Amino acid sequence: MVALAGRPNVGKSTLANALSGTHVAAVSPRPQTTRRRLAVAVHGDAWQAVLLDIPGFQTPRDALTRRMQQTVDATLADCDAAIFMVNAAEPVGGGDRFIAERLVASGLPVLAVVNKVDEVPPQRIAETIAAVSELVPDLAALHPVSALTGDGMDALRAGLPALLPEGPPYFPPGMTTDQTMDELASELIREAALVRLREEVPHAMAVQVEEIEPAREGIRVEAVIYVENPSQKGIVVGKGGHMVREIGSAARRALGVAWGAEVHLGLMVKVRRKWREDESMLTRLGL
Repeated sequence: MVALAGRPNVGKSTLANALSGTHVAAVSPRPQTTRRRLAVAVHGDAWQAVLLDIPGFQTPRDALTRRMQQTVDATLADCDAAIFMVNAAEPVGGGDRFIAERLVASGLPVLAVVNKVDEVPPQRIAETIAAVSELVPDLAALHPVSALTGDGMDALRAGLPALLPEGPPYFPPGMTTDQTMDELASELIREAALVRLREEVPHAMAVQVEEIEPAREGIRVEAVIYVENPSQKGIVVGKGGHMVREIGSAARRALGVAWGAEVHLGLMVKVRRKWREDESMLTRLGL
């Protein structure tokens, strides 16, 4: 078990998807894209690593972010090693130092990944590597990569087995995630919305899948996008329903690829005021 630890939006989900070879974790430019722990299996010739993609470390502000930080803390306690991710396109700062201190205190072997090297010049990469090496002096390894373009990913993948203790495989061959169909559908619908929405809507939005069943051709999915006020609903629906149709089309394509089947998706948008503070609602959403 290997924790993926880093500040929000450093590319943890993109890395998990790239290493597993499947699209199982929601990816977007928005912070807080990852809200719950997601296990992603990376299969090698004679080894298996289970990456635990967890929410970014943050200061809790409401019931949702409190639960997200509790997930981070519990995951570190369960793991055999950690991957510490930083963003080469941003200066190493206080958030990175806080995470590094937590990882050092955990006693876990730590492999560092400097991501987004495709976005910066070599001098900036070298500065980030030096800063990370100072934060975690006893690194097991350090890899500069671009999870998006694939640069450096082969070397990172080859270095994973050295982190791992011997043990039984947790996932059978060919299986890359522990997500249910409901959870995967929720992730990919929310991803489709996150990459298209702006302003305050992404943080105030949640997706609940209400039904998945076989259709005459393929799979039928019924889901609800929740927001916190009517103005946000108007943004998600869009003029004449344009935005929600665009979200639905993108999510259908992503789910069709994931499941290898034609997907028929029905989406509704509903207002649920202050859902991020509603403990019962968070439990229903699996958060």
